Amino acid sequence: MTDSSPGPTERVLALLALLQQRQTWSGSELAERLGTTTRTVRRDVDRLRELGYPVNATQGVAGGYRLGAGRALPPLLLDDAEAVAVAVSLRLAAGGTVAGASEAALRALTKLDQVLPSRLRHRVRGIHDSISTLPGSAAAEAVDADALVAIAGACRDQVRLEFAYADRSGAGTQRRVEPYALVATGRRWYLMAYDLDRDDWRTFRLDRLGEVHVGTWRFTAREHEDPVTYVHRSVTSSPYAHQVLVRFHAAAAKVRAAYPVAAVSVEPEAEGTCLLRTGGDDLAMVAVYLGVAGHDFDVLEPPGLAEVCAAVGRRFERAGRPARAGGGRPQRGR
Repeated sequence: MTDSSPGPTERVLALLALLQQRQTWSGSELAERLGTTTRTVRRDVDRLRELGYPVNATQGVAGGYRLGAGRALPPLLLDDAEAVAVAVSLRLAAGGTVAGASEAALRALTKLDQVLPSRLRHRVRGIHDSISTLPGSAAAEAVDADALVAIAGACRDQVRLEFAYADRSGAGTQRRVEPYALVATGRRWYLMAYDLDRDDWRTFRLDRLGEVHVGTWRFTAREHEDPVTYVHRSVTSSPYAHQVLVRFHAAAAKVRAAYPVAAVSVEPEAEGTCLLRTGGDDLAMVAVYLGVAGHDFDVLEPPGLAEVCAAVGRRFERAGRPARAGGGRPQRGR
């Protein structure tokens, strides 16, 4: 009769996979899942430690085994779905917004591709072939990777930050803030924080930060709105010379579909109408931008935008008239 129970190597790998699935396991839980005894679990844990995996053990009712952080990153066990997800994420990171991440992502992707089973390698490459990045004026702003990690840690630990910051005009200031959340829009990273010197909430672009210092002073979290909502409102209107509010005669979902999510804020108002908020430095460009949605709208703010929309409309109307013989167009009426 053939023994179908797993051998020591298979059992140790199964134990490692379980330890990576959740934070803490009791010895009896692991023994039950592996079909063995708690004594064997202890022996297999010792084998993992010899291989460099930092497996911590605690005693008591709430005790158990947990995989800790070591001095070096040990190998990870990934199932099929996880391996594909990691490979695709690395592909995206190779063209992402974190300075220095592209080369590291490419190296990691090369290592992963080398050990992927053939069936998964074909799936990953198929997904890679379907993904393209669009260069140009809307390219992502690079962010220092070390600064990004430091700021994320400060948000998590609720400790104050100090950094140099350059505003839109390039003028530099020193800021002391309580950091709350990082928000990525696809092109840029933003920090939502409470500015201690200005006694108000602020949004900071991470690509304009410099000399980031993480303090040791812990703060108690203040009441605040959803960071995504706050940053979205800040980047769609506040940075611009003109804050724009219009009423579209269309459902909110249809208007949202016409614009990038980070460019406008759309709120349902009544059946068949919605309010759109955005901003711009050139009202003529704003007028054209609003017109591309393909829906009628009323200008509510600022007052001068309605007149600019009318002037732009007359210009487009003249452009739509048939040209006269010889290349000329009808003269503008007085």
